[in-house]
Amino acid sequence: MKKLILFLGVALMALTATAQDKNKKLNFEVNGKCGMCKARIEKACLNVKGVKYASWDIPTHELSLIIDERKTNSMEIKSAIAAVGHDSKELKATEEAYAKIHPCCKYREDNTDDSKHHD
Repeated sequence: MKKLILFLGVALMALTATAQDKNKKLNFEVNGKCGMCKARIEKACLNVKGVKYASWDIPTHELSLIIDERKTNSMEIKSAIAAVGHDSKELKATEEAYAKIHPCCKYREDNTDDSKHHD
């Protein structure tokens, strides 16, 4: 009986330690210009299974994420972002995906911060 209790205690501690290691913070740059870009980028990230938090900062273009790294990785997220028309350093959106974003969001031609003009 003591061995069973000891085994269960050790197993519970191992599971607890594993559960604490599943969340990972990621930060990387994503191109965009405004509040519409912010909404599009964050929605694309949050639609990836395993993404728990996504916030894109307009002035710095910095995307901050919290992910369950057992369910996703940075390239899956970058693929989802590229699919909605936004570039990261490692993965560029196709011309077709980029063409679908709103005309005022075209960051490749003019990468200025348009956040004050529209949301």
